[in-house]
Amino acid sequence: MIFDTHTHYDDDAFDEDRDSLLNGLREQGVAAVANMGASMDGVRKSVELAKRYPFVYAAVGIHPDHVGELDEEQLKKIGEMSEYEKVVAIGEIGLDYYWDVSDHDTQKYWFGRQLTLAVEKGLPVVIHSREAAADTLAIMKEYYKKSQGTLTGVIHCFSYGPELAREYLNMGFFLGIGGVATFKNGRKLKEVIEMTPLASIVLETDCPYLAPEPYRGKRNSSDKLSYVVSAIAKIKDVPEQEVEDVTWENAKRLYPRAARTI
Repeated sequence: MIFDTHTHYDDDAFDEDRDSLLNGLREQGVAAVANMGASMDGVRKSVELAKRYPFVYAAVGIHPDHVGELDEEQLKKIGEMSEYEKVVAIGEIGLDYYWDVSDHDTQKYWFGRQLTLAVEKGLPVVIHSREAAADTLAIMKEYYKKSQGTLTGVIHCFSYGPELAREYLNMGFFLGIGGVATFKNGRKLKEVIEMTPLASIVLETDCPYLAPEPYRGKRNSSDKLSYVVSAIAKIKDVPEQEVEDVTWENAKRLYPRAARTI
Protein backbone atom coordinates (compact mmCIF):
# COMPACT_ATOMS: atom_id res chain seq x y z
CA MET A 1 0.00 0.00 0.00
CA ILE A 2 1.00 3.63 -0.54
CA PHE A 3 1.08 6.52 1.94
CA ASP A 4 0.89 9.92 0.22
CA THR A 5 2.71 12.08 2.75
CA HIS A 6 1.89 15.48 1.22
CA THR A 7 -1.43 16.51 -0.33
CA HIS A 8 -3.68 19.55 -0.65
CA TYR A 9 -7.15 18.02 -0.97
CA ASP A 10 -8.65 21.16 0.54
CA ASP A 11 -7.72 22.94 -2.71
CA ASP A 12 -10.66 24.11 -4.82
CA ALA A 13 -9.32 21.97 -7.69
CA PHE A 14 -11.06 19.07 -5.90
CA ASP A 15 -14.37 20.78 -5.17
CA GLU A 16 -16.32 18.83 -7.80
CA ASP A 17 -15.17 15.30 -6.94
CA ARG A 18 -13.28 15.39 -3.62
CA ASP A 19 -15.43 12.81 -1.84
CA SER A 20 -15.55 10.24 -4.64
CA LEU A 21 -11.83 10.66 -5.35
CA LEU A 22 -10.79 10.21 -1.72
CA ASN A 23 -13.12 7.28 -1.13
CA GLY A 24 -11.75 5.56 -4.24
CA LEU A 25 -8.08 5.82 -3.29
CA ARG A 26 -7.81 2.52 -1.47
CA GLU A 27 -8.89 0.67 -4.61
CA GLN A 28 -5.94 2.40 -6.30
CA GLY A 29 -3.51 1.13 -3.67
CA VAL A 30 -3.38 4.32 -1.56
CA ALA A 31 -4.26 3.60 2.06
CA ALA A 32 -3.32 6.87 3.78
CA VAL A 33 -2.75 10.52 2.95
CA ALA A 34 -1.53 13.53 4.92
CA ASN A 35 -3.15 16.85 4.03
CA MET A 36 -1.03 19.95 4.52
CA GLY A 37 -1.96 23.27 5.99
CA ALA A 38 -0.77 26.33 4.05
CA SER A 39 -2.95 29.24 5.17
CA MET A 40 -5.03 29.51 8.33
CA ASP A 41 -8.07 28.57 6.29
CA GLY A 42 -6.17 25.61 4.85
CA VAL A 43 -5.13 24.49 8.33
CA ARG A 44 -8.75 24.41 9.48
CA LYS A 45 -9.86 22.58 6.34
CA SER A 46 -7.06 20.02 6.71
CA VAL A 47 -8.21 19.18 10.23
CA GLU A 48 -11.80 18.93 8.99
CA LEU A 49 -10.73 16.45 6.30
CA ALA A 50 -8.87 14.38 8.89
CA LYS A 51 -12.00 14.27 11.05
CA ARG A 52 -14.19 13.26 8.12
CA TYR A 53 -12.05 10.52 6.53
CA PRO A 54 -10.43 7.75 8.61
CA PHE A 55 -7.44 7.45 6.25
CA VAL A 56 -6.71 11.20 6.06
CA TYR A 57 -4.27 12.86 8.47
CA ALA A 58 -3.51 16.56 8.81
CA ALA A 59 -0.51 18.82 9.17
CA VAL A 60 -0.97 22.31 10.57
CA GLY A 61 1.35 25.14 9.62
CA ILE A 62 1.64 28.25 7.51
CA HIS A 63 3.39 28.20 4.13
CA PRO A 64 5.94 31.00 3.60
CA ASP A 65 3.64 32.62 1.02
CA HIS A 66 1.02 33.11 3.74
CA VAL A 67 3.08 34.06 6.80
CA GLY A 68 1.98 37.67 6.40
CA GLU A 69 -1.32 36.62 8.00
CA LEU A 70 0.40 35.14 11.07
CA ASP A 71 0.54 36.67 14.53
CA GLU A 72 1.06 35.17 17.97
CA GLU A 73 -2.67 34.59 18.47
CA GLN A 74 -2.91 32.65 15.21
CA LEU A 75 0.20 30.66 16.13
CA LYS A 76 -1.44 29.81 19.45
CA LYS A 77 -4.49 28.50 17.56
CA ILE A 78 -2.22 26.33 15.39
CA GLY A 79 -0.65 24.97 18.56
CA GLU A 80 -4.07 24.12 19.96
CA MET A 81 -5.11 22.37 16.75
CA SER A 82 -1.84 20.43 16.71
CA GLU A 83 -2.97 18.54 19.80
CA TYR A 84 -5.72 16.73 17.87
CA GLU A 85 -4.67 13.08 17.59
CA LYS A 86 -4.83 12.99 13.78
CA VAL A 87 -2.58 16.02 13.34
CA VAL A 88 0.72 14.39 12.46
CA ALA A 89 3.06 17.32 11.75
CA ILE A 90 3.69 21.05 11.68
CA GLY A 91 3.66 21.97 8.01
CA GLU A 92 4.10 22.98 5.50
CA ILE A 93 6.52 25.62 6.71
CA GLY A 94 9.76 27.07 5.39
CA LEU A 95 11.12 29.62 2.95
CA ASP A 96 10.15 30.57 -0.60
CA TYR A 97 12.37 33.07 -2.37
CA TYR A 98 10.90 32.25 -5.77
CA TRP A 99 7.51 33.92 -5.29
CA ASP A 100 8.74 36.28 -2.56
CA VAL A 101 5.19 36.99 -1.40
CA SER A 102 6.50 37.84 2.07
CA ASP A 103 9.84 39.56 2.74
CA HIS A 104 12.70 37.30 3.76
CA ASP A 105 12.95 38.51 7.35
CA THR A 106 9.24 37.83 7.91
CA GLN A 107 9.56 34.38 6.36
CA LYS A 108 12.57 33.50 8.51
CA TYR A 109 10.95 34.77 11.71
CA TRP A 110 7.78 32.69 11.34
CA PHE A 111 9.75 29.72 10.07
CA GLY A 112 11.69 29.79 13.33
CA ARG A 113 8.57 30.28 15.46
CA GLN A 114 6.89 27.29 13.82
CA LEU A 115 9.99 25.13 14.23
CA THR A 116 9.94 26.04 17.92
CA LEU A 117 6.28 25.06 18.08
CA ALA A 118 7.07 21.68 16.51
CA VAL A 119 9.77 20.98 19.08
CA GLU A 120 7.46 22.04 21.92
CA LYS A 121 4.69 19.75 20.67
CA GLY A 122 7.01 16.87 19.81
CA LEU A 123 5.83 16.83 16.20
CA PRO A 124 7.80 16.42 12.98
CA VAL A 125 8.01 19.25 10.46
CA VAL A 126 7.22 19.39 6.74
CA ILE A 127 9.68 21.77 5.11
CA HIS A 128 9.06 23.86 2.01
CA SER A 129 12.20 25.37 0.48
CA ARG A 130 12.29 27.01 -2.94
CA GLU A 131 15.34 28.93 -4.13
CA ALA A 132 16.29 29.36 -0.47
CA ALA A 133 18.78 26.53 -0.02
CA ALA A 134 21.39 28.27 2.14
CA ASP A 135 18.99 30.03 4.51
CA THR A 136 16.78 26.96 4.91
CA LEU A 137 19.73 24.73 5.77
CA ALA A 138 21.20 27.27 8.19
CA ILE A 139 17.91 27.62 10.06
CA MET A 140 17.31 23.88 10.10
CA LYS A 141 20.77 23.24 11.51
CA GLU A 142 20.23 25.91 14.15
CA TYR A 143 16.93 24.44 15.36
CA TYR A 144 18.12 20.86 15.07
CA LYS A 145 20.96 21.78 17.42
CA LYS A 146 18.61 23.69 19.75
CA SER A 147 16.37 20.65 19.91
CA GLN A 148 19.38 18.48 20.83
CA GLY A 149 18.74 16.37 17.76
CA THR A 150 15.07 15.70 18.46
CA LEU A 151 13.71 17.77 15.54
CA THR A 152 12.49 15.39 12.84
CA GLY A 153 10.62 15.68 9.58
CA VAL A 154 10.73 15.72 5.81
CA ILE A 155 12.13 18.07 3.19
CA HIS A 156 9.10 18.30 0.94
CA CYS A 157 9.50 18.16 -2.85
CA PHE A 158 13.27 17.97 -2.52
CA SER A 159 14.71 20.03 -5.37
CA TYR A 160 18.35 20.58 -4.52
CA GLY A 161 21.43 18.48 -5.30
CA PRO A 162 23.18 15.55 -3.62
CA GLU A 163 25.31 17.75 -1.33
CA LEU A 164 22.27 19.37 0.26
CA ALA A 165 20.55 15.99 0.43
CA ARG A 166 23.46 14.61 2.47
CA GLU A 167 23.19 17.51 4.92
CA TYR A 168 19.56 16.70 5.65
CA LEU A 169 20.07 12.95 5.64
CA ASN A 170 22.85 13.37 8.19
CA MET A 171 20.31 15.05 10.49
CA GLY A 172 17.90 12.16 10.00
CA PHE A 173 15.37 13.93 7.79
CA PHE A 174 13.37 12.19 5.09
CA LEU A 175 13.28 13.43 1.51
CA GLY A 176 9.86 13.79 -0.10
CA ILE A 177 9.85 12.45 -3.66
CA GLY A 178 7.02 13.04 -6.11
CA GLY A 179 6.18 13.57 -9.75
CA VAL A 180 9.42 15.36 -10.65
CA ALA A 181 11.15 11.96 -10.42
CA THR A 182 9.38 11.04 -13.67
CA PHE A 183 10.30 14.21 -15.58
CA LYS A 184 12.78 13.93 -18.43
CA ASN A 185 14.53 17.07 -17.18
CA GLY A 186 14.65 15.84 -13.57
CA ARG A 187 18.25 14.62 -13.73
CA LYS A 188 19.37 16.31 -10.52
CA LEU A 189 16.58 14.71 -8.52
CA LYS A 190 17.33 11.32 -10.06
CA GLU A 191 20.92 11.67 -8.83
CA VAL A 192 19.59 12.40 -5.36
CA ILE A 193 17.28 9.38 -5.46
CA GLU A 194 20.16 7.18 -6.55
CA MET A 195 22.37 8.22 -3.62
CA THR A 196 19.63 8.33 -0.96
CA PRO A 197 18.91 5.15 0.99
CA LEU A 198 15.39 3.92 0.28
CA ALA A 199 14.85 4.01 4.05
CA SER A 200 15.07 7.82 3.87
CA ILE A 201 12.53 8.38 1.08
CA VAL A 202 8.81 9.05 1.43
CA LEU A 203 6.28 9.34 -1.39
CA GLU A 204 4.28 12.50 -1.97
CA THR A 205 2.19 14.14 -4.66
CA ASP A 206 1.79 17.78 -3.56
CA CYS A 207 -1.52 17.36 -5.38
CA PRO A 208 -3.14 19.03 -7.20
CA TYR A 209 0.34 20.11 -8.33
CA LEU A 210 3.33 18.35 -9.93
CA ALA A 211 1.57 15.47 -11.66
CA PRO A 212 3.98 12.82 -12.97
CA GLU A 213 4.49 11.89 -16.59
CA PRO A 214 2.34 11.17 -18.55
CA TYR A 215 -0.03 13.55 -16.70
CA ARG A 216 2.38 16.47 -16.37
CA GLY A 217 0.50 19.77 -16.41
CA LYS A 218 -2.79 18.19 -15.36
CA ARG A 219 -4.38 17.89 -11.94
CA ASN A 220 -2.43 15.56 -9.72
CA SER A 221 -3.91 13.09 -7.19
CA SER A 222 -2.66 10.28 -4.97
CA ASP A 223 -3.71 7.52 -7.38
CA LYS A 224 -0.90 8.66 -9.72
CA LEU A 225 1.85 7.79 -7.24
CA SER A 226 2.32 4.42 -8.94
CA TYR A 227 4.28 6.30 -11.62
CA VAL A 228 6.60 7.70 -8.97
CA VAL A 229 7.02 4.25 -7.44
CA SER A 230 7.98 2.92 -10.85
CA ALA A 231 10.51 5.71 -11.42
CA ILE A 232 12.18 5.18 -8.03
CA ALA A 233 12.29 1.41 -8.54
CA LYS A 234 13.98 1.87 -11.91
CA ILE A 235 16.55 4.34 -10.58
CA LYS A 236 17.41 2.17 -7.57
CA ASP A 237 17.10 -1.13 -9.44
CA VAL A 238 14.71 -2.69 -6.93
CA PRO A 239 11.20 -4.18 -7.31
CA GLU A 240 8.30 -1.72 -7.24
CA GLN A 241 6.75 -3.65 -4.36
CA GLU A 242 9.89 -3.03 -2.31
CA VAL A 243 9.56 0.70 -2.92
CA GLU A 244 5.92 0.61 -1.78
CA ASP A 245 6.67 -1.49 1.30
CA VAL A 246 9.69 0.49 2.48
CA THR A 247 8.19 3.94 1.88
CA TRP A 248 5.01 2.85 3.69
CA GLU A 249 7.06 2.01 6.77
CA ASN A 250 9.07 5.22 6.32
CA ALA A 251 5.87 7.28 6.32
CA LYS A 252 4.81 5.67 9.58
CA ARG A 253 8.21 6.54 11.08
CA LEU A 254 7.87 10.08 9.78
CA TYR A 255 4.36 10.44 11.21
CA PRO A 256 4.24 8.38 14.43
CA ARG A 257 0.72 9.55 15.28
CA ALA A 258 -0.55 8.09 12.01
CA ALA A 259 1.22 4.82 12.73
CA ARG A 260 -0.88 4.40 15.87
CA THR A 261 -4.17 4.36 13.98
CA ILE A 262 -3.38 2.84 10.55
